[in-house]
Amino acid sequence: MRFQVLDIVFNPPHPVTGEAVAPSDRLNRVVETAVLAEELGFDSFAVGERHAGEVLSSAPTVILGAVAARTSRILLSTGVTVLSLLDPIRVAEDLATVDQLSRGRLEIVIGKGNEVLQYPLLGLDIDKQYEYLQENYELLRLLLSEEDVSWSGRHRHALEHATTLPRPFAGPFRIWHGSATSRFAVDLAARYGDPIVSANALQPRENYQVLIDRYRERYAAHGHDPAYGFVGSGSGGLFLADTTEEAIEQYRPIYEGQVAAAARRGYGADAVGKAPSFRTVEDAVERGPALVGSPERVAEKILDYHASYRHDLQSVSVNHLIPAAQQEDVLRRFAEEVVPVVRAEVKTDLWSVADARRAAGFTAA
Repeated sequence: MRFQVLDIVFNPPHPVTGEAVAPSDRLNRVVETAVLAEELGFDSFAVGERHAGEVLSSAPTVILGAVAARTSRILLSTGVTVLSLLDPIRVAEDLATVDQLSRGRLEIVIGKGNEVLQYPLLGLDIDKQYEYLQENYELLRLLLSEEDVSWSGRHRHALEHATTLPRPFAGPFRIWHGSATSRFAVDLAARYGDPIVSANALQPRENYQVLIDRYRERYAAHGHDPAYGFVGSGSGGLFLADTTEEAIEQYRPIYEGQVAAAARRGYGADAVGKAPSFRTVEDAVERGPALVGSPERVAEKILDYHASYRHDLQSVSVNHLIPAAQQEDVLRRFAEEVVPVVRAEVKTDLWSVADARRAAGFTAA
């Protein structure tokens, strides 16, 4: 299995103390975490994107440019590029720039995003989010693979003889599709033979399972090479301690704060994909996707989920409200005590020499 660290760059105040992290500190911590992830042998580092709420990831390509300058081996990614909101011309330009700066260490994940306030903020109709996603994806795919592009669609002006610069480092980089709540994303990925990343963050396992199963069914129906039908999985937060009981007690204020913050926005357990489905941290650990526990228990849980999802990539996120030294300790313990256990049990060709579609500048160790 391959492993990724994802930071969506949430930045709310601490739910208990009210203490806030300065934006400059938070953003620089993202870059330092990426450097640490490379040092610890993670395969990939991803930065999210949002344009509303207490989040600092409105300019993910800027952050990835900073990460590219501080790293030399790790694969860079997005989680997700909210393509429904964006002009494909600018996306092609910005991400190809990151691809060049990193010398071919880029793959991206696209999606519609799950923050409803982004659409009115940017003057877009949320009822057309899937139309935007498909049209923008198809144009982006064309712009990355071809020059002198002429194109017309429904939601943006037509193009004649357009070539975006810079070009990607060594041909078009791979595009994954983020999957959280709808069939649309997995159907789009399957139609074009792209891989998917299941959010696997807030809901019961079976909600994500049905989408993963549908993806594989539709991918095969379209006749694509099964060797490239890769699946990634997120997680509902990562926190490690010597025992699972200790981990639960230490993580409790963070989790309860997340539930309370969702409630303040009017999101209860039934707000699918927007709020935790599990009301207590115990429930999230026992029945949900939260990776909270001893290293042994977390490794066991990833393997248990793999029995259902058969995923190739595991993405993890450490909450920024945990003290910086403890964040580093959690990632270090995960890399040293969890990753080897899982890798011994789960093999994949993703990003290996056998994966001919991998980013041109990256081969997994």
